[in-house]
Amino acid sequence: MNKRLIAINLPQFHPFKENDEWWGKGFTEWTNVTKAKPRYHGHYQPQLPTDTGFYDLRLPEARQMQADMAKKYGIYGFCYYHYWFNGHRLMEKPVDEILANREPNFPFMLCWANENWARNWDGGFKNVLIEQHYSKADDIAHMKYLCEKVFSDKRYITVDGKPVFAIYKPNLFPNIKETISTWREVAKQYGLELYLISAKRTELTSSLINMGFDSCFDFQPLNQQGFSDWYWRNIPFRLYRFIFKNKENIFSHYLSYKSYVDFQTKKYHVEGKCYPCVTPNWDNSPRRVNKPFMAFVGSTPDLFYKWLKYIYNKFIPFSKDENFIFINAWNEWAEGNHLEPDLKWGKKYLEAINKVISI
Repeated sequence: MNKRLIAINLPQFHPFKENDEWWGKGFTEWTNVTKAKPRYHGHYQPQLPTDTGFYDLRLPEARQMQADMAKKYGIYGFCYYHYWFNGHRLMEKPVDEILANREPNFPFMLCWANENWARNWDGGFKNVLIEQHYSKADDIAHMKYLCEKVFSDKRYITVDGKPVFAIYKPNLFPNIKETISTWREVAKQYGLELYLISAKRTELTSSLINMGFDSCFDFQPLNQQGFSDWYWRNIPFRLYRFIFKNKENIFSHYLSYKSYVDFQTKKYHVEGKCYPCVTPNWDNSPRRVNKPFMAFVGSTPDLFYKWLKYIYNKFIPFSKDENFIFINAWNEWAEGNHLEPDLKWGKKYLEAINKVISI
């Protein structure tokens, strides 16, 4: 069976009113990226783009460039983060333009990043800039918007004709079962059936299915079940952690990418309908200035190739259309996980994908 690679896409690479108010005029994700500094010896920061430049996703040329590059190297479609706060949307411009202009001709889906928007970039309840509030009325309004404006688009990714809609944090809903039931009722009024996916961290797949989801995907690298205790036995890595002088580095969370890939390729197994996910890297230090951060150490395109190849060969689709492999992410530059070319590695992560699917 064919397998569809879905790359998560962050639409924050353009200025908008709220970010101007919260962070200063003209702020975009590039602001964090370009200010990043190395936090330890050998730390690869800042990570800066090459082929794409510092693009602005308000421009059709930038959106087309992303789609063309993704398609060339074997990505089936993008999963755009969707920011909805009781009808108030953030970062909506790129997807709105894609819908209005019918370009680029490239498959896409949405994932609702249903957490608070906070100043410390963790979606938590401190320093909240805009808060999520849940209600049945909002469930109805939200699904009406999606059915009327988004799901009818011919490029929208489906499973057996059902639009695929992902949820980032289902545990934040006061009653996710009721919300899902409401969504399905509203969608039915538009002649649609939904295919709902949840990001999976530490939850059991069965518990997410019991909530009403059709499936889930293994959100990497935030699903580290079984890994933490295992990697502490790696003595060189343990010593590495203690060489840092300043407080924020001592309390930061460092993971050996090689050890993580080795672990993932040994422990991978399918628990129910859970789609696999891989990540090329992770380093959120650009967003965590003078604060503890989490970073992989030693990521390389060869190690990414090893992980993706293993998953690609191991994963058996659940049906003809239930064939997704997620990649986190296409362009999370301020979290260090991007497929887009950078100064150090160029297109090598993209070439690794193309190599895997060409075997």
